[in-house]
Amino acid sequence: MIKTNNCILNLQLFAEEKTEKATPKRRREAREKGQVIRSVEINSAAIILVSFYVMKVFSDFIIHNLKDIYISALALDIPLDSVYTYSGLQNGLIKLILKVLLAILPIISSCFIVGLVINYVQVGFLFTAEPLKPDLNRINPLQGFKRIFSKRAIYELIKSLLKLAIIIGIVYNTFEESLKSMPLLLNMQLNSGFAYICNQIFQMAIRCGFALLAMSVFDYFYQWWDYEKSLRMTKQEIKEEFKQTEGDPQVKGRIRELQRQMAMNRMMQEIPNADVIIVNPTHYAIALVYDPDKNDAPFVVAKGKDYIALKIKEKAAEHHIAIVENRSLAQALYNTTEIGQVIPPELYHAVAEVLAYVYSLKKEI
Repeated sequence: MIKTNNCILNLQLFAEEKTEKATPKRRREAREKGQVIRSVEINSAAIILVSFYVMKVFSDFIIHNLKDIYISALALDIPLDSVYTYSGLQNGLIKLILKVLLAILPIISSCFIVGLVINYVQVGFLFTAEPLKPDLNRINPLQGFKRIFSKRAIYELIKSLLKLAIIIGIVYNTFEESLKSMPLLLNMQLNSGFAYICNQIFQMAIRCGFALLAMSVFDYFYQWWDYEKSLRMTKQEIKEEFKQTEGDPQVKGRIRELQRQMAMNRMMQEIPNADVIIVNPTHYAIALVYDPDKNDAPFVVAKGKDYIALKIKEKAAEHHIAIVENRSLAQALYNTTEIGQVIPPELYHAVAEVLAYVYSLKKEI
């Protein structure tokens, strides 16, 4: 804020808005920092659905292993002498943990695989330690206060409340549907009653999973929108990035100008060695050298158009190099031959006539 005699100016009003899409470099840097499009709700919904389906498919395996643990515990399958020693107690505890892990292994492994697959589909392969680096802004009370009341925090709060309401609604509906059948449990055997309760829990979990999955689709699009918005750039930022990657246009222009001047100077230094300058009076000038020891045909040491052609002719006049006017030949040489290249075969005859004329003039002199 700036105070003047009559008013107060808010400098943020003059800040350039971020209206431009992020450049590939900006996206690459954000990804390296761990900023990617990712919806946690998709992971949660997928894990709930897969874990309960796996429990249903492997229910016999899980129940059999849990039954073995229960029977072993009731039968006191562990020698009593070993219970009173540290090593014996440790071995017994390890065996118990291994049996429990074996019983729930299908659930753990399936959830682990689904979590990896879902993350890979959303993010791809990414390993970065950037989010683990200490950041003082994370313990800054002012920044923390801003995060609490930010748009993202409000969105996450609304999402959590909506998710809680959906789960409570599904649980209530499922319980209300099952309430009528509850008295029948009194006449059921233990196995049948347990299977009925498990089936109701399974139906309730699947409904919750699909509801969260539908909600996660909306959440993913929000995360995408928020991600794109956070990466937006101002026009000035794009210009600065272009300068960093491609170089300052003014500096590059100056470098190109210096390169042209150096090339021009080198070309002008070769003109005194030329045998002839073939010109179109006002537009083209081509300097040729014929050295049988170096090349079988004449080659171009300098060429130019308009202003450069004028400079070539002035340099040639200073060193008394023959200047021959031939409009069609000058234009053909300029269009077909670069500096340092020999002339094309189709121009041999025309150039040979010019060189013969120049050599005859030198002999007369």
